[in-house]
Amino acid sequence: MVNAIKDRGRAGWLIVPMATLLLLTATAWLRGAEYDEQYTLFLTAGTPRPPWPATVFPAARVAQAQSGLAGLAAIARDLRATDVHPPLYFWTVSLWRRLFGASLFAARCLSVLCGTLSIWLVGHIARRCAIPGLPAMLVTLGCYGFVYTGGVARGFAMAEALALAGTLLTLRREWLRAGVAFGAACACNYLAIFVAVAVLVAGGFEAVTNRAAGKDSPRAGLALAACGIAPFVALDMWFFAAQHGARPGQFPPFALVPAIVRLAGYQAAAVFGGLPLYCNGIARIAIGGLIGVAGFAALVYSRPWRNRPLLPAAALATPAGLLLLGAAFNNTPIELRYLCFGLPFIGLLLARTGFSLVLLLVLMIQSASIAGLLFAPQTMQPARAAAREATGLVGDGVVLVPYGNDGVGIVGAFGIEAPASLPLLLVRPSDTADSILARIGSAHRVVLVQLSQDRDSMAAAPLMRAAVSGPNWRLTAIGSNVAAYERSDPGG
Repeated sequence: MVNAIKDRGRAGWLIVPMATLLLLTATAWLRGAEYDEQYTLFLTAGTPRPPWPATVFPAARVAQAQSGLAGLAAIARDLRATDVHPPLYFWTVSLWRRLFGASLFAARCLSVLCGTLSIWLVGHIARRCAIPGLPAMLVTLGCYGFVYTGGVARGFAMAEALALAGTLLTLRREWLRAGVAFGAACACNYLAIFVAVAVLVAGGFEAVTNRAAGKDSPRAGLALAACGIAPFVALDMWFFAAQHGARPGQFPPFALVPAIVRLAGYQAAAVFGGLPLYCNGIARIAIGGLIGVAGFAALVYSRPWRNRPLLPAAALATPAGLLLLGAAFNNTPIELRYLCFGLPFIGLLLARTGFSLVLLLVLMIQSASIAGLLFAPQTMQPARAAAREATGLVGDGVVLVPYGNDGVGIVGAFGIEAPASLPLLLVRPSDTADSILARIGSAHRVVLVQLSQDRDSMAAAPLMRAAVSGPNWRLTAIGSNVAAYERSDPGG
């Protein structure tokens, strides 16, 4: 009997990482291209801000602009000039693309690999903390924010895996290697610093307790950790000094109460997904209430305030850090994906007592939310749906696409989702209705792509509508993200 239980436990340690690999791969394959991913693809291709033509061009040109391979020095230079992120993830993507190709799916597979490694690390952290490993891995895998960031071409999954490696090394009192792992995490994403500080400080506190029993030297350990993390922090500071004013107005101004409300909503969504958004009326209230009850019950049942402080400190580090960051810079940098760093620690806390009715309820809700992540249109950005609608309506005409803030996020996502031959014309906020008409030429049909995902795309939308508002134009079709117009006198 004992051997059978052990065999099932070993099988779980193999099955859950394999399930993670399959789930994250499905997420990377099924979900459409996203706005922010285009910065990864263009930057690592050596075209951080592509020089799009002012005339009509085929969508194939977008994929061509993403097919290059930039060197590490070029990526560093372009990052400091055009972006707000540290370099390690992008350097890794550049090398990864040389091996596996320049497609979006290939870039996403790096995050898939890192997410799978994270689940394996969660199991080992659980074992180190005397927590049942299988439920800890399952709850972490069920978190909406974990699966989402594990399937997109951004640096969150890689930073999370490195932060978990740093946590495991801290628990083992391998301080220098822990500092290196945390430093590398921060060189993938600046926000990993919150978890790094929380784990090292809490680990040092635990070392002080252990020192009373003659087991550790906390001062020497933290000094070694600082030596490991310091080179990466210096690298981050060099990049951040050039980047900190690159995107003014990206977030709304800071206000404490709205920030806390926003943070609470996103934290719940990061664990349980956006299930209430999939329905209306009483059903939405009922599902929201069920999630609230499950979350409160899980919090009370797990009792995160008891025993060792490292796990609750790491779980709370990112939310608290975002509030402090917002107060310091007078903005509200709170998004669901930013909260991914604390999700494995929430999974560990919820799994401390093993499988229970409360934990099974949490897993059931999470399973439904992951199904929504894979298949529900409400969870996906609109580029793929808009490209399909525009392709079905354009005929022999032209598709008008908003240029957006910098010609990257909207143009890139729409362009790689569209057929290669689809004719595109970009509309900038500086355009006029007459200039748009002149560039349309004699096209009989025009499809307006109404993707308002940033400031400049919102400004472009009324310009596109004004260009086809004349008496010789008539509206022929409306989709969820597009509108088709036909001209009665193509020569005019």
